[in-house]
Amino acid sequence: MNKKFIKSFTFALKGLKLAWKEEFNFKIEIFLGLIAILLALTFQVNTIQFAIIFLTIVIVLAVEMLNTALEELCDKLRPENDPYVAKIKDLAASAVLISSIGAITVGIFIFGPYLLEIFLK
Repeated sequence: MNKKFIKSFTFALKGLKLAWKEEFNFKIEIFLGLIAILLALTFQVNTIQFAIIFLTIVIVLAVEMLNTALEELCDKLRPENDPYVAKIKDLAASAVLISSIGAITVGIFIFGPYLLEIFLK
C-alpha cells in the first residue's frame, strides 16, 4: 500500500477519535445513527432505503465534523469575540441543523409506515 495513503488514513482516524473524545453532539449523532441502522435491520428495509439511511447518517456526521473543524480554526485565528467569526460559526452550525432536519425527514419517510403499522394494530 502507498505510504502516503496510510499516513492520510491515520490522520483521518485521529480526527475521528478527536471528534468522539471532544464533541458531545458527535456522540449523540453516532447513537442516533446506530438506532436508525437497528430500526432498518429490524424492519428489513430494502437496499435502496438502507443506502439512503446510511448516506444520511454519513452526511450528518461529516457536516458535524466540518462544523467542528471550522469552529476550531476560527477560535485559533481569532480567540477574541469577533462578529465576523460569530457569523461563520452560526452558518456552520446551521449546516448541521439543516442536515439533521434532512435526516429526521428521511427517518419519517422510511420508518413512518412501519411505526404506524405497529401503533395502529
